[in-house]
Amino acid sequence: MSEDNQTGLIRISDDVVSTIAGLAALETAGIAGMSGGISEGLAKRLSGKNVQRGVSVEVGQVEAAIDLRVIVKYGSRIQDVCRDLQENVREAVENMTGLNVVEVNVKVEGVAFTEEEIEDQLRVK
Repeated sequence: MSEDNQTGLIRISDDVVSTIAGLAALETAGIAGMSGGISEGLAKRLSGKNVQRGVSVEVGQVEAAIDLRVIVKYGSRIQDVCRDLQENVREAVENMTGLNVVEVNVKVEGVAFTEEEIEDQLRVK
């Protein structure tokens, strides 16, 4: 985001939007964590940039589009968790940056189990 005002130019970097989105995602009930993926790790090594794990953003002058790759907690209703996630991320980014978030795309890449859940499954068998 870039904005000219009477005192100068204001720019919000993609990394800032990415960090806000990632933190809002992790605060969402039912989200166990973010998923990095192979291509993100390669991009980080090649560019030397600190890429926010599981978050990619496209930031324009007044709009942003956000893609999230997440791991949900076992037993959660995935559709409900993802809807809450989209709303939490949209609200956090819009409130903190003033950008209009046009889309929040979510890809669920895994399910996280606690040790107790794994032990319960082993006892059943």
